[in-house]
Amino acid sequence: MSVILVVDDEPLQREILKTILDDEGYETHTASSGEEGLETLKKFQPDVVLTDLKMEGMDGIEFIETARAENSSGTFIVMTAHGTVGSAVEAMKKGAFDYLQKPLEKDHLLFTVRRAAEHADLLKENLHLQKELYDRFRMEGIVGRSQKMQEAMAIMKKVACSPATILIIGESGTGKELIARAIHYNSPRKSKPFIALNCAAIPENLFESELFGYEPGAFTGASARKIGLFEAANGGTLFLDEIGDMPLMMQSKLLRVLQDREIRRLGGKDPIKIDVRIITATNKDLEKELAKNSFREDLYYRLKVVTIPLPPLRERKEDIAELADFFRAKYSREFGKRIRSVEQAALKALHEYAWPGNIRQLESVIERAVVLSDHESINLNDIQSELRTAEPITSFDFDLSEEGINFEELEKDLLRKAMSKSHGVVAKAAKLLGMSYKTFWYRWEKLSMDSTQSKKISGDE
Repeated sequence: MSVILVVDDEPLQREILKTILDDEGYETHTASSGEEGLETLKKFQPDVVLTDLKMEGMDGIEFIETARAENSSGTFIVMTAHGTVGSAVEAMKKGAFDYLQKPLEKDHLLFTVRRAAEHADLLKENLHLQKELYDRFRMEGIVGRSQKMQEAMAIMKKVACSPATILIIGESGTGKELIARAIHYNSPRKSKPFIALNCAAIPENLFESELFGYEPGAFTGASARKIGLFEAANGGTLFLDEIGDMPLMMQSKLLRVLQDREIRRLGGKDPIKIDVRIITATNKDLEKELAKNSFREDLYYRLKVVTIPLPPLRERKEDIAELADFFRAKYSREFGKRIRSVEQAALKALHEYAWPGNIRQLESVIERAVVLSDHESINLNDIQSELRTAEPITSFDFDLSEEGINFEELEKDLLRKAMSKSHGVVAKAAKLLGMSYKTFWYRWEKLSMDSTQSKKISGDE
């Protein structure tokens, strides 16, 4: 039950309020002045504070201002006489949640206190969730003692507090989004939104509305205003994953946003100022894309103010044991299992494997082992089958009969295997085959494949 503090210089009023609130099951404390109220705040950290507006010495407004300056997390309700409602409104501007007009009516009092207690609970829950995010993405929590990861970490720590645009380079599954989130949650923008978009998963004709939003009537079907990702991320960070897959038309529009720091919704007339940090990532060699004229040179240099290269797992094998143990602990908690270690034989097999799917693949292997293991440790048998069956997507057998090769059937087989490997996520399947999202989906539909097998939204990188 919530803790309540009543601050009032009238003894009878304090006692009446304490009796009513105690009878409702609240833990109620009282103070006879603003000064005493501040001391009681520190001692009991109440969820809800009821304070009289007019008191000798420190009045209610000064009490609220001082409490807020001392980082009190309480939710304040002001009690005021009929002639001082204007002062109560002023108190709300200073941080009060609501006000009650004297003489107090019991039902209205309890209703307002209950609302304030619910508000306090919500604030505490939000603070708890924020702390969980900060703890999860703190720099010290990123696993990686290898030299290449330590070099990447050193860059991250230097740039986290700057507004510079960042380009993260690495193969699929190396943890590019994790690094982007860590930079955000260790920056002054940490209390603002972090929004991620996988550019490979957005059809070209939807890119502009997704990023910039639109006004009603901007196009057929636009019946209401939509806020784009730039506006939604205002004050925070927008992470554009697989930036190498962004269409050229959108590259020029993104460049303009970076230059002008403003956007315009589709169908809108007025520019909208934005304050968004841009972090991008790619698994492509963008310099090769420049040579092919598929990526703008001016945008490339705008994005790579700071570059963070992430090594593939095969180049940081000294981190495998620590990563495996991290995922073991994570999924043991998640699935309520008591798996305490990864056996040496299993670690040796993990170390010797090439990991084409990088950290994401390692996490999947350990997750499956935790789910299926009947022991207190992960042994070689728990992971062997996963490592054996992790073969390249392009390896398949066919017979060269007298009739020759049916290339359409071969293509269908390859597309199906890619979709199976990617669990039906089109963007991932396209990447496995070195295709663009648009090309893969075109071939899939052209060959009349089963569209129910697909999910058009890509997973995290």
